[in-house]
Amino acid sequence: MDEQPLMHDWNEAGERWERPAIRVRLLDETLRDGLQAPMTRSPSLDERVEVLHLMDRLGIDSVNLGLPGAGERVARDATRLAEEIRAARLRLGASCAARAIARDIIPIVVLSQKAGIPVEVCAFVGSSPVRQYAGDWTVEAMERHTADAVGLAVEHGLQVTVVTEDTARARPGTLRRLFLAAIGAGARRLCLCDTAGHATPAGAANLVRYAREVVRTSGADVALDWHGHSDRGLAVANALGAVRAGASRVHACALGLGERAGNTPMDQVLVNLRLLGWIDNDLSALDAYCAKVSAMTGVPIPPGYPAVGRDAFRTATGMQAAALLKARRRGDAEMADRVVSAVPAALVGRLQEVEVGPAGGVSNVVWWLEGHGVEPTPERTQAVYQRARSASRALSEPEIRAVLDALEETRGS
Repeated sequence: MDEQPLMHDWNEAGERWERPAIRVRLLDETLRDGLQAPMTRSPSLDERVEVLHLMDRLGIDSVNLGLPGAGERVARDATRLAEEIRAARLRLGASCAARAIARDIIPIVVLSQKAGIPVEVCAFVGSSPVRQYAGDWTVEAMERHTADAVGLAVEHGLQVTVVTEDTARARPGTLRRLFLAAIGAGARRLCLCDTAGHATPAGAANLVRYAREVVRTSGADVALDWHGHSDRGLAVANALGAVRAGASRVHACALGLGERAGNTPMDQVLVNLRLLGWIDNDLSALDAYCAKVSAMTGVPIPPGYPAVGRDAFRTATGMQAAALLKARRRGDAEMADRVVSAVPAALVGRLQEVEVGPAGGVSNVVWWLEGHGVEPTPERTQAVYQRARSASRALSEPEIRAVLDALEETRGS
């Protein structure tokens, strides 16, 4: 008997992506950076609270609650969300964004005290030459603002991540100065930002390796984050490349929401990290998480969107239906879930679906009938198959039921 595996995995042949030695963490930016997308509507506070609970179910490590320094309403809402984390005993850590200035740091100090939980400060400062030019900043001023902001937050007992905006286009010498200023003032993390979506996977890895070397020479215990955008369509690949190079936390948003082409999609990062074996999170709530974010922001999920789109595990072709049916007939549910899809539907609480339409064959009809508790007799199968062949699209359940009812009426008469 042939004992060889049924699938040869070229991802594991030759160069392999080994599981990182450090635990991969995730920071969800949906309620901050994600809501900056021009097409999103502002969700209610109750809707955002629901999303917090779904993040917690997915094992996401922390959430950015907003930028309290932007105004009283933002500060009030962020405080309410932080209070929910405490009251519901969610495992989520809380963070807030801030510019590297005192008037943005103080509202986070107040929020943390009111909510009764620690709140991480994500203080951002521009780092690339183009950002310095646009803002009329000097490196010396940026160093000073960074050190002052970090020192103020640390003085009030808050952990700080310094976010260098547009890191992927910044000069090495500038980054070294900003990194060392942040570390010297007590920052616990450095976030490398591909703000403009410029990086490639190789570039992301190069940047992380450079930052790691700066941290090593400083002698401090400082971790690295990666925050990417999707302008070149490389956000997920860049995030994985950054983790592989030594970043221990990835920032991302549900459905990749965000300005321009959006942020790194949290859902796709979760799926890929799980398939790589780098995390073991339960992703059965992923569909609910994405559906809730879609509903509350008014941003629809494209039908073919990976893992959570309507068509992600849906086929109408005869060849794929036949493969699914044969695998199921062998009694191998796991193989049936993988025979036509690299992502098992069960991983995200979904099922493989087969539609009956003009591109399908008899196997499509048999799968559908069995799945709906109808015995697939030759007569029923042919009746539905012939109807599908003459249709311009996949048949709906009422249309298939009508064919079966008409067949029963003909037999009865």
